Amino acid sequence: MTGRLVHTGQVVVDLVMTVPALPPLGGDVLASSTNLLPGGGFNVMAAAARSGARVLYAGSHGIGGFGDLARSALAAEGVELAHEPVSEMDTGVVVVLVDATGERTFATGTGAEGRLSAELLDRVTPKNDDVVYVSGYSWLHEINRAALIEWLPRLPGSKILFDPGPLITDIHPGDLHAILSTIDILSCNAREAEVLGELPPVAIVREGAKGCRVHENGRITDVPGFPVDAVDTTGAGDTHCGVLAAELLRGSSVLDAAVRANAAAALSVTRRGPATSPGRKEIDQLVEAMS
Repeated sequence: MTGRLVHTGQVVVDLVMTVPALPPLGGDVLASSTNLLPGGGFNVMAAAARSGARVLYAGSHGIGGFGDLARSALAAEGVELAHEPVSEMDTGVVVVLVDATGERTFATGTGAEGRLSAELLDRVTPKNDDVVYVSGYSWLHEINRAALIEWLPRLPGSKILFDPGPLITDIHPGDLHAILSTIDILSCNAREAEVLGELPPVAIVREGAKGCRVHENGRITDVPGFPVDAVDTTGAGDTHCGVLAAELLRGSSVLDAAVRANAAAALSVTRRGPATSPGRKEIDQLVEAMS
């Protein structure tokens, strides 16, 4: 493996609070647990790194406690940083309220991760054997969007992997058309695929426990999932995408990469938390056991 995963998305910090129910308007509730965790793009990068990929975070990050936490978590996974911290602000935070039914409600405060300027991105030079990850969330930050629109068409031949994310309907249709004409591989879930309608020549559509469906130059192949007892599906899509990228960097075919991504996602849902991607050996064991 010589290439890197170059991640252009956003790392944030998740403030996760478990509550009996959402508070009424103007009210308050007591949380039974509170955790401050790296989130957003961190989950994809951690999954790729745990499968042996070199990873470069090309997004922006801020000064302050949240930025320090994000950088510490990235360093622990062996992820390199393309930039110094943005000096004007801290990294953003997402408040996540998890109620007694397991439903998650979010409130996002954008910080330095939404300030990826064209000047910063121009300092990043991917190589032909790199995989460049682009998140749909970037298209919801005007500065990031403008920088990526200029930068992506100038890449020398790197594979561009696009994950539109759950807020796909908030992306302007013209922007979606533009990015889809630029990318090499799409990774999305079934709902997002339905929103898109026509898919690019190479697409991986995640279908939860069923596995995924690989669209490759007119041929559609169902890649089955791995049966497990799921306890928390948070971050399973990020795990799938990160491991898929790591396997493509190893030179695997899209179909072979999808098998390992399915195995990694299956293992991740047997654990609680967002960044629960397994390591390479665990994936090997599950794939071998089911072959």
